[in-house]
Amino acid sequence: MTDKYRIDSHKLLFHPTRVSDWIQGKNVYPLYMEISPTGGCNHRCTYCALDFMGYEKRNLDTAILKARLKEMAGLGLKSVMYAGEGEPFLHPDMVEITQAAKAYGIDNAFTTNATKIDQDVAEAIMPVTSWIKVSINGSTKETYAKIHRSKPADYDTVITNMAYCGELKRKNKLDCALGMQLLLLPENQHEAVDLAKLAKKIGMDYLVIKPYSQHPLSKTHLYENVTYDNLDKLSLDLQAVSGDGFSVIYRRETMATWDHKAHEYGACLALPFWSYMDAGGNIWGCSMYMESPDFKERFLYGNINEQSFEEIWNSKKRLDALAWVQNELDVSNCRVNCRMDKVNKYLWELKHPAAHVNFI
Repeated sequence: MTDKYRIDSHKLLFHPTRVSDWIQGKNVYPLYMEISPTGGCNHRCTYCALDFMGYEKRNLDTAILKARLKEMAGLGLKSVMYAGEGEPFLHPDMVEITQAAKAYGIDNAFTTNATKIDQDVAEAIMPVTSWIKVSINGSTKETYAKIHRSKPADYDTVITNMAYCGELKRKNKLDCALGMQLLLLPENQHEAVDLAKLAKKIGMDYLVIKPYSQHPLSKTHLYENVTYDNLDKLSLDLQAVSGDGFSVIYRRETMATWDHKAHEYGACLALPFWSYMDAGGNIWGCSMYMESPDFKERFLYGNINEQSFEEIWNSKKRLDALAWVQNELDVSNCRVNCRMDKVNKYLWELKHPAAHVNFI
């Protein structure tokens, strides 16, 4: 199955200058940031990793966020994915923020439930967005509503919205990649192939099939023992749907990592290359440790409402935290398949090369 977007891999290898600066010990700025524009969410998914954040109805201040995005672009930030603890399109100024970020030179992306991407929103954001990935965890209203804990009618809304996005992309020859994502659970495995066919029919570029990942702070433990063995037939059936410009990206490597619960590196090295901003403006070194009673102070670097991003990133607090993470944090306790897992494998190998690397 073609994965031209390297969804089951990483893309840090395309930034050798930044990596080289890091290897030389320079204080590099992040290439990528995840931003949670709002804490509110209109769904209560059974698998939600950030349920511990409480779905607080708070929004990032638009003017301050735009100022920080402009600043971060000047410091070397290349991309932002809007997602996090809430549904990004519940922020009243999401269109304005997206357009501003693109004007500053930042690539935009969304992970969303797509219930709020109506025609006006689609027409405004798609020309300035690199990709939109929709969480949709069933091919029937019943399964969707059960997993998303939403109104069954939301399923029809999502399909209508994304079909329009597909039409808009074709008509205007837009570069925005359109994807759907199904978190493979016991309740929806039997609907994965039908969802792939539907995604292809309405003009999506891909469907991602990914495994569950237990967040240590999550209130839900419903799926912490789920496994992904004996799914070869499903993989083949999904592969048969690919073609004619559509791909099913079956995250086999990530599923294997989940089943074996292994971290193939001895330290977390990825934190200099990315960061996370919550809906209150806090800058975190890692989203896994947000609100952690033991590690919160280690990973909370500062707040954009109180400091510039440059001040936060260059602060002694962040640099001390970075040193502690690289030298003392036990990664065996980290989340399996965290966002930076593949990046960490790459950086660890650079720092700890195998024998005979000069024989290229």
